[in-house]
Formats: sequence, structure tokens, C-alpha cells
Amino acid sequence: MNSLEIAKTWLKSPFDENTQKEVQKLIETNPKELDEAFYKNLEFGTGGMRGIMGVGTNRLNKYTYGQATQGLANYLHQQFTGKKITVAIAFDVRHNSDTFAKLVANVLTANGIYVYLFKEFRPTPELSFTVRKLKCDAGIVLTASHNPPEYNGYKVYWNDGAQIVPPHDSAIIKEVRKVDFAEIKFDGDDSKITYLDQEIDNQFIDAAIENTMFLKGKKDLKIVYTSLHGTSIKILPQTLENAGYENVFIVPEQEIPDGNFPTVKSPNPEEPEALSLALKYAEEQNADIVFGTDPDADRLGIAIRDINGKLVLLNGNQANTILTDYILQKWKKNGKIDGKQFIGSTIVTSDIFFALANHYGVDCKVGLTGFKWIADLIRKEEGKEKFICGGEESFGFMPSDYVRDKDSISSILVACEAAQEAKNEGKTLFEKLIDIYEKVGFYYEELVSIVKTGKDGASQISKMMEEFRAHPPKEIAGENVIKSDDYQSSISLNLTTGEKTNIDIPKSNVLIFYTNKGTKLACRPSGTEPKIKFYFSVQSTLTTKDEFAEKISEAQIKIQKIKEFLK
Repeated sequence: MNSLEIAKTWLKSPFDENTQKEVQKLIETNPKELDEAFYKNLEFGTGGMRGIMGVGTNRLNKYTYGQATQGLANYLHQQFTGKKITVAIAFDVRHNSDTFAKLVANVLTANGIYVYLFKEFRPTPELSFTVRKLKCDAGIVLTASHNPPEYNGYKVYWNDGAQIVPPHDSAIIKEVRKVDFAEIKFDGDDSKITYLDQEIDNQFIDAAIENTMFLKGKKDLKIVYTSLHGTSIKILPQTLENAGYENVFIVPEQEIPDGNFPTVKSPNPEEPEALSLALKYAEEQNADIVFGTDPDADRLGIAIRDINGKLVLLNGNQANTILTDYILQKWKKNGKIDGKQFIGSTIVTSDIFFALANHYGVDCKVGLTGFKWIADLIRKEEGKEKFICGGEESFGFMPSDYVRDKDSISSILVACEAAQEAKNEGKTLFEKLIDIYEKVGFYYEELVSIVKTGKDGASQISKMMEEFRAHPPKEIAGENVIKSDDYQSSISLNLTTGEKTNIDIPKSNVLIFYTNKGTKLACRPSGTEPKIKFYFSVQSTLTTKDEFAEKISEAQIKIQKIKEFLK
């Protein structure tokens, strides 16, 4: 059926009167929006189900949330026969998140499933922790991370506290697609709901401190922090206080939770504009370090003072390099490394993490983009190798395995410790970063995202990837391409010898090209946003600190050449 034919099926029962009126209005007045709302069903990407709120099969609403949850309920009954099934539910500050969370809880309890539901918004990493702490069979968080205000989302976690991966993801989707909207059980049973509040918060805070703190002694670090109107305001101030940090300054204009995110163009700490108020406030307070978290508090932006004392934003790879090196140092100092440990990364993240792992005598394992794949590595290695920490370039880090998702709360604790230790030594974290480059090599990365919205945008992104596959580059910035990895075909091609090898990672629409001088170009459509992303990475050696500025300049010139090549 085409979009109009599908839309007309929403003009009768089981759809409620308001829904029918909205669909009829689209049919009569806005055929383009009608097509966008009904041309496909929402899909699970790297971050679950995410979309614009509104009527339609390609929108988030009572019925698409209900259908997803009914399908999940059916699958849980298949997997956990004869036992009391429990699911934890959290939600962020977005419009309708609390209402949709209760709706999801109602569908689960109507299916005989017991629910732990947070009374108010909470960070996504706390949901992961809760699933593990309360030994739940699954978890759900309603969030659209840092997407614009009109978006919401739905992420499913399994009983290990990690987002679903094969075989559960495809099996759940299969069950969801079987569900007719008339089959959704909306009449919940409140006796099967337990509300969560301060008690689980305290347990989460205690676990964060226990699992990430190495440093003892004075803590005079000056910290500026912004929640960007999001959920971390519920947890982080208390966490920092309990950890002994007293000089914490919260950006006043951004501490009020608000799903409109009124003070930023995008509530995304990857975007420099999002932290502009925090940087200004930090200068007023003469702060040592600045933190910004996205609305569901899994991503983290960090600014530190450079060698000239100016506050500069770190990219995700730089921040994770500092955090990873700090944790590995502590593990080594405490005698916890014996070659049976690993750090986690992803295929589009910097290769510096291989160099760091090699330096400290641990393994570096990589998965597809998204922390569910790092969590999957932990699951697969349990009992064989111990996970230390892991991260990806998109401003996410996991400093321990007590949470199985990216976690800004505990990551901030590690960053504070690293910064405090540097301060105690009369150094800055920026100088520590340069020390790391001297130790394992200089790596520099940039990211370019091209937004292509709607049905036409999705088609354009698809054609761009097809073009790269049909006509792969032979040179990048004057360097010979010697290898290409196509994660959709699972083939790695050595362009020098013609040898093909299999890539032992689940299939994904990602292409990566490598040159003879260590330059890397990766291309992939976003799994959660209407974007295609290009990741640029260059590397060289850094002999002395005095070379740093020159190396940065050389890297930026080379990446600019790559950008021009893409045009």
C-alpha cells in the first residue's frame, strides 16, 4: 500500500478519535507531511527507535510505542517462560516522555509483566545500572538523546544492562511487526508497577564513585558544569559532592530541565555552540575544566585549558584518550594488568586506542558504531578477558562495566580525577594529552556530518554510499589508498595484492579507506539521525612537545585536502 492507503487505515478503530482527526487533517491539507508520516515504519538503528512525534507509522505516538512494547512483551514471554518477568523503565526531559513511559508501563503490565518505573526523568546510564542492580529481564528508556525537541525515542536493554544486539534485536523487531494495532493491550495494572526514586539514585551514585575513583587527597579542582536542560541535573551535582568536589559551578541558564532546550540550537555537547554559555561562565569563575552532558546524560563534552591557558573543547577521541590513559595507568600501577584485559572501541574511532592498548599490554577490541557493540564485547569475553574501559568518538565513554552503556556521570568523575592529579603536579590535562602523543604517536581526527532530512534525504544518502562503492577512491589527499573495508559486504580488500579477507563483525552500511601513510576515511549513514557522516583521521609521530603546534597544523591542512576531495 502507498502512504495514503496506509493513512486511511488509521481513520477507524482501533485508533482513537483524536488520532483519526489528525490523520484526516493531514490527508486534506498536507500530502507531503502525510507521505513522511506513513511511507515506512520506524526502525531500530544503532540507538533503537527514534523519530518525530506525531501520527503515522513513521512517527512516535501511542500506537507505535504500543506496538513496539506489545511485540517486546510477546518476546519476553517466549524467552522467560514460567517466571516473574520484570522490566525497568526510565525517561528523559523531552515532551511527552513521562506520558509515553506510563503508556509503555501499562502495555507491559497488561501483559502480566512487572515494571520498575522511575517517578521522574533520569539519566540513561542509571537505567542500565538499574537493570543490572534489580536483576531485571529487560529495560526501556524513552529518549532521543540530543535530537531536536520534536523527537523522542525508545531504547531496549537486555538483562545484562546493555542495549539489544543480535539475536534479540531482530527477533524483537520480528515480533513487533507481527503485532496488529488492534492487538495492543493498553489497559495496564498499576499493582504491578513499583516506582523508583532516591534509593536507586543513591545506589547508582555510590557505584559510580566506587568503580571510578583512584585518587585520594585534596580536591580543589574548579569545575563548571551544564546539563543542557537535561537529566544529569538529577544525579551529577550530588555525585560530585559525595566524591569530594566542592568547587562546582552549574550554568544557571541551563540547569532547569526543559524539553525545548531553549538556550541552544542543539543540546549536543559535540557541537561547540552548545557549550558556549558554559565556556563563558568558566572564564568568569576561572575554572580548570568544563563539562556538558546531553539531555539523557550519556554523552559528555569536555573543555580544558591549553598550554596558553585558553579553554578549548576536546573532541571525543581526545577526551577518551585522556580518560583511557589515566585508567590504564592506574590499573598498571595497582598491578591489575596481566595480559588478560581489554579496552573497547569502534570501527570509526581513532586508532590511538590500539596504540594505547599495546603500550600498556592489553588488548583493544572493536565493534560497530554504538555502545551496544562495546557491551557485546564485554558479554562475549566474560570469564576470559576483563573489560577495563571503552569509548567511541561521538563523545561517549564507559569507564567500568557496572553500567553497560556510555555514561557521562562516572566519566566525569574520572575526568575530574585526571584533572586534579595533573593540577597537583602543576600540569594541565592538555599537557597530559601531549605527553600521551609523545608516548604512543600523534593522532588527529575530524568529523563532517551532512544532514539530509525526510524521504528524499534518505534516498540521497543511499545514493552517496552507492557511489562510493561503485567508484572507490584510489587516492586521498595525494596518498595511495591501500585498503578498503566494506562492512556491508564483510569484505576487506588489500588494493596492493588484491587479497580479500572476511571482516568478522556484524554487517553494517560502513565504508573505510586506508592510505599508505596511515590516513583513514570512514563513511556511514547515521543510525539515529538523518545524516551521512565522514570521519577523517591522520597520524604521525611527535618527538617533542615543541612540535605539537606544527603537527596540529599539518594534520588540519591534510584533512582540509580530504574535505576538498569529497566535494
